[in-house]
Amino acid sequence: MDSFQYVAASADLKGGFDWNLVFKWDYMTADEKNRRRSNPIAPIKTPMIAGGLFTISKRWFEESGKYDMMMDVWGGENLEISFRVWQCGGSLEIIPCSRVGHVFRKQHPYTFPGGSGNVFAKNTRRAAEVWMDDYKQFYYAAVPSSRNVPFGNIQSRTELRESLQCKPFKWYLENVYPELRIPDKHDLAFGSIKQGAMCLDTLGHVLGGTIGLYECHNSGGNQEFSLTKDGSIKHADLCLGVSSKQSGSPITLAGCRSGNPLQKWEQSNGNRMLRLRGTNLCVDSHMVKDSGVTIETCDSKALTQQWKFTMSNISNK
Repeated sequence: MDSFQYVAASADLKGGFDWNLVFKWDYMTADEKNRRRSNPIAPIKTPMIAGGLFTISKRWFEESGKYDMMMDVWGGENLEISFRVWQCGGSLEIIPCSRVGHVFRKQHPYTFPGGSGNVFAKNTRRAAEVWMDDYKQFYYAAVPSSRNVPFGNIQSRTELRESLQCKPFKWYLENVYPELRIPDKHDLAFGSIKQGAMCLDTLGHVLGGTIGLYECHNSGGNQEFSLTKDGSIKHADLCLGVSSKQSGSPITLAGCRSGNPLQKWEQSNGNRMLRLRGTNLCVDSHMVKDSGVTIETCDSKALTQQWKFTMSNISNK
């Protein structure tokens, strides 16, 4: 924003989201990259776009419903138009040879009545209620605070969906974004894991990264975990695990392996502690600043081993 210097991005990215419905950039899968080797400049099918970075014909924009004009100020419109285009017969493509420079401002030049969080939640709820069918339950499980935000009348948008004869969200997940993990109905819970005002958080880390603590924001994302029936704690398609059954071992994000005992957890002490199955080692935060969250000898009196599950039970929804 100060020099207009152009910083190139990776050509292996496509747009996506987690169940908190916040846009993110995903790396293409290994299979996708292999298929593209013979033609690396071919368009990349993308499940979602960033709101300000697309072109569309005027005719198709008008026929497909323009924007949802009952959304407020900023946020959520890219989510809505992405679902709508895919489900209603179009496609979204990234053109690798295009060049778009996006200058991020230091602050918004406009205000958000009621706060940016409420505005974003309202817009996101509108998109979820119109386009996601029963899968919206996973959004509400990931961002429970959004349930209390009014989203207005959506009749005109649901009528638009009917008139365009759009496909169900299940089709979108199966054909457009199969990489998005759908929480299993047998999962024990889905949401966040809290200690005081702090929550377990990936801190943006990926495979091999450590787990830390961050102030709870009730917006899912890096604080979104599922506790499965087989004892795994999952974040997206990764599992929480340790490298050894030794006190002080950091908990990291790893590829899920169903038979790996270093990725199996169980609740203990009235469901207030998380223990590595078959051991006397529990999830502990006392070394979080230096090593991230670790496993330590279980101590029911240690506050750093007390966890409150602010998770929604999926199987009852």
